[in-house]
Amino acid sequence: MNNLTIDIGNTSTKIAVFESKELIHFNRFEKITNNDLLALIEKYDIANSVISSVDEEIGVLEDLLKNKTIYHRFTAMFAKNGVKNKYKTPSTLGLDRWAAILGANAIFPASASLVIDAGTCITYDLLNTEGEYFGGSISPGIVMRFKAVHEFTGRLPLIDWNPENEIPEGIDTNSAIKNGILQGIINEIVGFIALNNINESALKVIITGGDANFLFKQLQNSIFAPQIIKDPYLVLKGLNEAIAD
Repeated sequence: MNNLTIDIGNTSTKIAVFESKELIHFNRFEKITNNDLLALIEKYDIANSVISSVDEEIGVLEDLLKNKTIYHRFTAMFAKNGVKNKYKTPSTLGLDRWAAILGANAIFPASASLVIDAGTCITYDLLNTEGEYFGGSISPGIVMRFKAVHEFTGRLPLIDWNPENEIPEGIDTNSAIKNGILQGIINEIVGFIALNNINESALKVIITGGDANFLFKQLQNSIFAPQIIKDPYLVLKGLNEAIAD
């Protein structure tokens, strides 16, 4: 009997199947359907299920999961292993941010962890050594910044960005935009890491999200202090932590 975790984001839906705490299946959908879920439930003998979603309209999916599995409604107060949510407005806290904190605690128990989730927005969330979460920061993601530079100016172009390329020097308008946005984000991340590393000794840094590969590669060349890892399944692992025995 296995656990099904579902993370519905702004651009895609990620699903994972866990046997206890071992990930045995992962997939990504533009939009998951009832038939997709039914096939997964049957194939992997799903016992428990849980959803984190940025979309409030998930009633149909929840009804199916309630009918076919033991469904756990995930909220920002869903805690595990002593993690304490001190966020002042938990009702407005993104469930993916809270799930990522639970995942970080599972990977680095009893350690301070900074979670950097690089998706549509870039979020920075700190779990301190006492297992307390007070919140963090939200800033525009990479694609959002490229769009903003184009849409809020009269003549600057919309740049087609390839994450496989290195950050260029700003020798013309296009490369200057790329350098300003990409190097600016790296400088921002390094600054957040440095600030939190001062406040929390032996800080661990976990980067996740759609742009994690590019940013992790850049950070490997510039980070000088704490341990940093990349984990594309962090939110899904956190959801599983919430329901796993």
